[in-house]
Amino acid sequence: MVTGVDGEKAPALQLETLLALGLDQRTAENALVNSKVTANLAAVIAEAGISGCDKSVGNLLYAVATKYPTNALVHRPALINYIVSTKIKNPAQLDAALLFLNNIGSDSLDVGKFEEVCGVGVVVSIEEIQSTVTEILKENMEAILEQRYHINVGNLCGQVRKRHPWGDAKATKEEIEKRLAEILGPKTEADNAKPVKKKKEKPAKVEEKKAAVATSAPPSEEELNPYSIFPQPAENNKVHTEIFFSDGNIWRAHNTKEILEKHLKQTGGKVMTRFPPEPNGYLHIGHAKAMFIDFGLAKERNGHCYLRFDDTNPEAEKKEYIDHIQEIVQWMGWEPYKVTYTSDYFQALHEHAVELIRKGLAYVDHQTADQIKEYREKKMDSPWRNRPIEESLQLFEDMRRGLIAEGAATLRMKQDMQNDNKNMSDLIAYRIKFTPHPHAGDKWCIYPSYDYAHCMVDSLENITHSLCTLEFDIRRPSYYWVLVALGLYQPHVWEYSRLNISNTVMSKRKLNRLVTEKWVDGWDDPRLLTLAGLRRRGVSSTAINTFIRGIGITRSDNSLIRVDRLEYHIREELNKTASRTMVVLHPLKVVITNLEDGKVIDLDGKKWPDAPADEASSYYKVPFSKTVYIEKTDFRVKDSKDYYGLAPGKSALLRYAFPIKCTEVIYGDNPDDIVEIRAEYDPSKTSKPKGVLHWVAQPAPGVEPLKVEIRLFEKLFLSENPAELEDWLGDLNPHSKEVIKGAYAVPSLATAVLGDKFQFERLGYFAVDTDSTPEKLVFNRTVTLRDSYGKAGPK
Repeated sequence: MVTGVDGEKAPALQLETLLALGLDQRTAENALVNSKVTANLAAVIAEAGISGCDKSVGNLLYAVATKYPTNALVHRPALINYIVSTKIKNPAQLDAALLFLNNIGSDSLDVGKFEEVCGVGVVVSIEEIQSTVTEILKENMEAILEQRYHINVGNLCGQVRKRHPWGDAKATKEEIEKRLAEILGPKTEADNAKPVKKKKEKPAKVEEKKAAVATSAPPSEEELNPYSIFPQPAENNKVHTEIFFSDGNIWRAHNTKEILEKHLKQTGGKVMTRFPPEPNGYLHIGHAKAMFIDFGLAKERNGHCYLRFDDTNPEAEKKEYIDHIQEIVQWMGWEPYKVTYTSDYFQALHEHAVELIRKGLAYVDHQTADQIKEYREKKMDSPWRNRPIEESLQLFEDMRRGLIAEGAATLRMKQDMQNDNKNMSDLIAYRIKFTPHPHAGDKWCIYPSYDYAHCMVDSLENITHSLCTLEFDIRRPSYYWVLVALGLYQPHVWEYSRLNISNTVMSKRKLNRLVTEKWVDGWDDPRLLTLAGLRRRGVSSTAINTFIRGIGITRSDNSLIRVDRLEYHIREELNKTASRTMVVLHPLKVVITNLEDGKVIDLDGKKWPDAPADEASSYYKVPFSKTVYIEKTDFRVKDSKDYYGLAPGKSALLRYAFPIKCTEVIYGDNPDDIVEIRAEYDPSKTSKPKGVLHWVAQPAPGVEPLKVEIRLFEKLFLSENPAELEDWLGDLNPHSKEVIKGAYAVPSLATAVLGDKFQFERLGYFAVDTDSTPEKLVFNRTVTLRDSYGKAGPK
């Protein structure tokens, strides 16, 4: 097994070994069930060269094993020697030593400065402690006499420790307690009672609301700035992850001082991120979260974010997808620093692969995919794993030149086939594919895998923060294995919870099936939560980003988010930006019998609820004529107390117009077929009906109102989490789309163009569809007016 710069092989530990260090039984047992602590303890004991010691030394060695800064491992043996020789003999000294070593990392150790900082050789006598305790007690005498034994002894000890940081903490505490007993005498009943907290006086009732507002908890820094959780580039010298091997070796991945300084010089210390989609489909709302994190962090820190196409699979990639991704990133409000492709680095990736082979860390393998799977499950090495380096170099060159058949050979990284983490089981670095590449052309017939290329391109582009979803957490060891093996700069990797939304699927494979098998009308079908589909439905990038910001970017919550929450943010924005108008979906003819023939009254409809009376642009014209149309559902033959629509002998108010009263019902060939309503209008508006109806009238006698097509969308799947179902296609909602071709609209809608959004009063929010033409207007319902999520309150 290869051991890295910081690698070490740890012998197995027994409980007796830890007890011999003076550790208590519980601490020793807990250490043994934690593989990381066990490995570190074994290494510390080996470096100390002891089989037993007193409790004070053992506790300090245990603290080294659990707290030692791994960026300074080169100095750990020296620190252990200071502990074993009792030059460092208390926790205060050790804490100072750990802080000092963390700051210098792997730089050379200035022994004089180190010993000064840690108090090596400083002796604090018991007489000095007693003298200082006397001074501290005098300074605090007033509080001591008032609080008696309820005085905070820890605070008093801290005041002594400030003057004698290397003094014996136990002796200090015992001296303070002894002196308090001398000053205060025996404890009284009040001294033994728990201190009673003083109740705050309740403010006057009139002030209660103000007080509540004033004392409400301020938002956390993370709520104000979700990117505050990420470290600065200059802090990227700590251990990213520990790579545990099956034989006990440990690689501790971190940047050396030289590598980090070189990186910071090349980037100017700026944050560098990347958004790395694979161009094998259209982006969905989960990618919006990734963009918000990748582009958002770079923007917040005044850095740069690459748009990098992860184009390592030429068979699945299309120029259509590349063009779409570039366009949709812009639409989402993000500006890439540069547009790059993994294929831009194919030559460098190939050279590093050759380097891995030369180091004995990669080999050409001839196992089939099924054999590789079988051997991984059995934790068995490939028969070709230990072939000579020169042989692998020649075979890899033959692969590059196209002399080996597709599927007959792969290049695999020599990692750890016996590792419990299958992502360390000699992952494939290169495979043969005789397929031209959309971007690189026909230069290559071997293509790197994601596991090999992704980490390396991150390093080559000097990415400071490599951000991905939590399912990649298990791939961290292999990510850093490649970079440690090649001695390359290592980005800071951080995983966040992926976005899961109810009643839809987010897998590109499932989305591709929906599109290619024509279950939906393309990648931009408004029922899909692709970004193209959401845009076509009428959703803005602002609403999407607000939704993403609201759910946060932590790694703790991987739950299913109800689609209602997204709709809440969509509705909130449209309520402010979409102008009001009127459309009737299912028209029922109403003839106003007391309005003279040929008369048309032009009324004013409000585009906005609070439209000022003196601002003409806030109104649109609504013609009122002898023939108007209302919704069929707004009329009933049988009235009821809880019904506010129109019924025989009952009145309702036409929005922006007049009250009308039904005087007659005209039926068709059967009693259920109502073809026309006769009604009288109240020009004086003296009647005050409760019901208010939207409506559309003939703009001129005998002229049909503007006819438009309306598309109503519901959830695409019936179940909240269809991805969990084996027959997920069987869960498709058969009523997810309804097309209404004969809806009537007010005349002002005739000029609507793509990008326009409206609230059709009482119906919902609608947007002009891409199928729309001046001759045939088509509107998509973006979201309904009702808000089940908002009633519970946004979070």
